[in-house]
Order: sequence, then structure tokens, then C-alpha cells
Amino acid sequence: MFVTKSLKRAFTLVELLVVIAIIGVLVALLLPAVQMAREAARRSQCSNNLKQLGLGVTQYADTFRGAFPVGSYACCSGTWQVALLPYVEQKALFDQYKGHGQLSASGEIDVNFRYSASVNVPVTSTLIKAFTCPSDNKVAPRGTITFHNYVANHGNTALGRKTPHGVRTDGQPNTFGKAPFIAVSNSNSTPQVMKISDLTDGLSSTMAFSETIKGQYGDLRGFGWWQGGSHYEAFLAPNSNQPDVTEQDIYCINQRPNAPCAPRMARS
Repeated sequence: MFVTKSLKRAFTLVELLVVIAIIGVLVALLLPAVQMAREAARRSQCSNNLKQLGLGVTQYADTFRGAFPVGSYACCSGTWQVALLPYVEQKALFDQYKGHGQLSASGEIDVNFRYSASVNVPVTSTLIKAFTCPSDNKVAPRGTITFHNYVANHGNTALGRKTPHGVRTDGQPNTFGKAPFIAVSNSNSTPQVMKISDLTDGLSSTMAFSETIKGQYGDLRGFGWWQGGSHYEAFLAPNSNQPDVTEQDIYCINQRPNAPCAPRMARS
């Protein structure tokens, strides 16, 4: 009588290599699709952030008789980012920030109330989710102060709206286009804020915020706790392929991954 034993067949080396190759091909096919889905989700988050900022400005205006928040107080006494904290679910941080908008009679700023003062660093060293676009690169803080991805429309004039800057294509001077936000310079300690009623062409036709790529290597675009990094000016048309026109040399570092730029002083 013969007894037969069943033998279990194992993978050969060739078969194992074929399986690994098939898995590799499937991963290669699926990975771009996963990355595209993730980037679509990031873009959606960035758009939602802009929507949240728009709603925050509307709620602010409802609270303050139709007025927009001041875009920035001198160099360092707070920007729109501080003013909108309560409207992006960051009321605790707003309450913690000291000296927002406080200027002396001469328009100077108390150093104890700067964005970089020790009393305010717990706020300005915080990365605010509503002010951050996840599609952008992560950027190290400047010292401990964080960068963000949204800037407010200060119109098409020079800082503080003292004088128009540059000329249009027809050779005529630029004129102020009644933007929602205004910067307060050291020589003007009593700002005249903009109101919804001042925007005669309507809110739907007026830019409020724009995305910006956070600056690196000393570039200060997106350094929004500070006046200079918190705004943009409509010197160029939306989606222009020309380099960003920055207000001072300090904003502009032409080194990738920074967006191309040309300091305003060089373009005057």
C-alpha cells in the first residue's frame, strides 16, 4: 500500500519578483491620483480660508457700524490679522494681544506693545490655521514670529495713501481706488477708516484679500503681524505675469521658492 503526501507549492523567486513588480506598477499608478486628491483638498482649504476671512470682515463691519478694520497701525502696533482674530475662532488670542492700535499723540509706538514685544509674542508666534494655506511650503518663523498666506488690499497708492505712485499705461497718475483697508503711518495717529458705504462700486467688485507665498531667506512677504508684510497694493492687475512690486528692498529676495519680485523703488 502506497501512501502519498500532498506537497505545498511555494513561490519561486521569479514569481515573487513578478508580484513585487506588479505591486510597484499599481503604486506608481495610484500615487499620483492620491497626490492630486490631497492637493485638491489643500486648494479647497485655501479657498475656504479666503471665504472665512471675507465672512470675518463682514461680521467685523456689522459690529463696528459698517467699518472695515484698519489694515495696519504704523509699523508694529497691530494689523488686520489681530483685528480679525475674534472672527476666526481665536478670541482668546485677541484678548491676549496688548496695545493693538495704540499710538501716542506723536504717532509713535510704545515698544512694550509692538508685535515682537514679550507680552505679544505668545500671540504672534502662533500659526493661525485660518491664515495659512496648506498648499504653500512650511516656512520657519522669523525669530519666533510666524508667517501666513493672506494679505489685505491697501489700494494702489503708496504706503499710508499719502501720494499716488507711478503712472497708468495712458501716462496719467494712478489714483486711489478706495480699497477696504488702510495703513496708518507714524505721522497720522487718527485714521479715517474705510466703510462699506465708501466702496461705491460694490463689495462684489472689490478685492479684499489675496493669497501670497510666504517669503524665505529674508523675504518678508506674508510676515503679516507687521505692517509691511500684511498687505498688498494693486499696482499690477490681478493674475499678472509680472514680478510682484514690493514697497521696499527689504521685502524682495529674488531666490526660489520665493515668487519673482521687483522693489517699488527700483520701478519708480
